[in-house]
This record gives sequence, structure tokens and C-alpha cells, in this order.
Amino acid sequence: MPETPLQQAQTSAAQHKKQPKKIWEKFLQPHVPISEKIFFVQHLGVMLKAGVSLSRALHTLEAQTTHTSFKKVLRSVAAAVESGVPLSDALVPYHSVFSEILINMLKAGEAGGKLEEVLNQLYIQMKKDHEIVSKVRGAMIYPSVIVCAMLGIGVFMFIFVIPNLVSIFEGFDAQLPLPTRVLIFVSNSIQHYGLYILLGTLLLIASSIQVLRTEPGKNIVHKVLLKTPILKGIIKKINLARFSRTFSSLLKTDISITRTFEITARVVSNRPYRLAISQATAQIKKGISIAEVLKANPALFPPLITQMVAVGEETGELDTILEELAQFYEEEVNQLMNDLPAIIEPVLILILGSAIGGVAVAIMLPMYTLTQSI
Repeated sequence: MPETPLQQAQTSAAQHKKQPKKIWEKFLQPHVPISEKIFFVQHLGVMLKAGVSLSRALHTLEAQTTHTSFKKVLRSVAAAVESGVPLSDALVPYHSVFSEILINMLKAGEAGGKLEEVLNQLYIQMKKDHEIVSKVRGAMIYPSVIVCAMLGIGVFMFIFVIPNLVSIFEGFDAQLPLPTRVLIFVSNSIQHYGLYILLGTLLLIASSIQVLRTEPGKNIVHKVLLKTPILKGIIKKINLARFSRTFSSLLKTDISITRTFEITARVVSNRPYRLAISQATAQIKKGISIAEVLKANPALFPPLITQMVAVGEETGELDTILEELAQFYEEEVNQLMNDLPAIIEPVLILILGSAIGGVAVAIMLPMYTLTQSI
């Protein structure tokens, strides 16, 4: 007996989970900007709430989007839905476009008859997460430009300015001071071996990126970042905001608490947070309260989180309290991102001043020595 469209979709999803992901597989999946996905979730919820059928809403969104890859995805999803496949199952083949949390929440919404409500929750979740990422990227533009400018000016000086001074210093019969000798060595190295230095630097950067993409590399870097001044506060608040927002959204559906922990663990970006949340799943299965589980990691979950979660469990308003915590930490992140340029600026000025001062000392010392000898 042939399989129904629903059985075919479920079989495809199960086979996809069992098959190992190939390195080249991600390049074959369409890339869709987050703004397109937010627009899709928001407008799909609005149309369903207005009484528009799901297949018609999908075709409308397909016609409205200007993104070629996303248009093809929506056309395929609409065809699957028209053949009787639930929306959540129709999205499974496009795992690089639609996240696990989105698919699971839609599945729960379909089971509970609350698809419009779940789409609204997803819209808020995705919008808030996108705002945090945009804030972080925006805050990093200023220091990135300053660092690039510093490197550019430094290379220009060592290639075109310092060599003219070096020719003067090399005519001295006296022993040059150590800073000047170092300056001459660096200048000569760039002049004669600049191409090799550039290739070596690029190779080192590429190798470092490959190492950091491995699981051990990511674990080490993420642990170090959690202990780095300035950065540790930003990283903790970002992950706590994402944890609270995701957990709150999932609790509002019919997804089990253990499944909620599993999905949330994959949503947070920092590896120590991911590991702590994953390990909490086993503790929750034993009947331990969420607050007690989070208390086991005080370095990651501050007392504010554990106490508020405990109150939420006692009152049965955990989803509401986590949503308030998410708003609190999101506002904290916004404030930190606004203040970040003012925090980094003195550090950059100190580094730039030290570099300029070092070069000035290396240049002035021989002149001072020559003047003294005269």
C-alpha cells in the first residue's frame, strides 16, 4: 500500500535525522536572510488569524518575497501542504532555512490548535534575537575600523617612512639603542620578506579558524571568553537573554519540559551554557526542580535567574517570568552595546599611544645619543 503524503514527510524527516551531515551539504542548502524569515513568520500569522487558508497564505508569501531561493522553498512547502502534509513536516527538508525551534514550536502549535499564537511567539523570539545580533555587530564596527586603520598606518610607516630614517641610523658608528635596533629589524624584515610575512600571516589565520571550528577549539575559546574582562559580561547577558526568551516561548506550547531543555541547549551560542543546559535535562528527568538544576552552575546562572525561576515554578507563571527576564537581559545587552564604544575607546587610545610612543622613542634615542656625543 503506498504511503500517504504525511507518512512520506515523516519518513523523510526520520531518514534526515539518521543520516550524517556531509561537509558539502550546507552549501547545497539555500541561504535565506533572517529578515525574510521574520517577515514570513509575522505575515503568515497575520493571514491565518484573518481566516486565510494555509496554502493560500503560503502562495501569497511566495509571490510577495523577492528572494529567489526563498521563493522556491515556499513554493515547495505550499505544494507539500496542499498534498496533506502538516506545515511543520513540510519545513523539515529545509533545515538550514527553518531552525529546529521554529519547526518544533509549529508542530506543537498544530497539535494544540494554536498555530496563530505560536507564530506570534516565534515572530517575537526571532525579532528579539535578530536585534541582539544586530546590536553586537553594530557595536563592533567602530573598534574594527580603528584597528584596521592602525594596522594600515603602521604598515605604511614601516614601508615608506622608517626606511629613510634607518639609512641615517645605519651611518652611525656608535652602538644603537635596543628600541632602535628592534625598529630597524622590523623594517628590514618587512622590506625584504614582506610577501612571505603576509602569506605566513594569512596561513596562520586560516589554520586558527580551522582549529576554532572544531569542537575542542570552540570549547576552549568559549571558556576563555567567559573569563575575559568586558567580554564576559556581554556574553553572559546575551546567552541569558536567549535562554530566557527561548525557554519562555517553548513553555507556552505543549512541548515537554525535557524537550524544551534539549532545544534551548542548541539555541544558545556559548558552549559552557550549552553543556550546562544539556546536562540539566538528565536532572529534570529525575524530578529535580529547574531552579535547583540551574543553581548547580552559579557562574553561568546568577541568583537573579535561579530565584525568579523558583518563584515561577511555585506560582505556575514560569513562562511569564522568563519572558520578563528575557526583556531585562535584552535591555542590558542594548545598554552594553551602546556603551561599548566608550569602553573600548580608551583601550584603543592606550594601544595606539603605546605604539606611537615606542616608535618615537626608537627614533629619538639615537638622535639624543648623537647630540650628547657632540
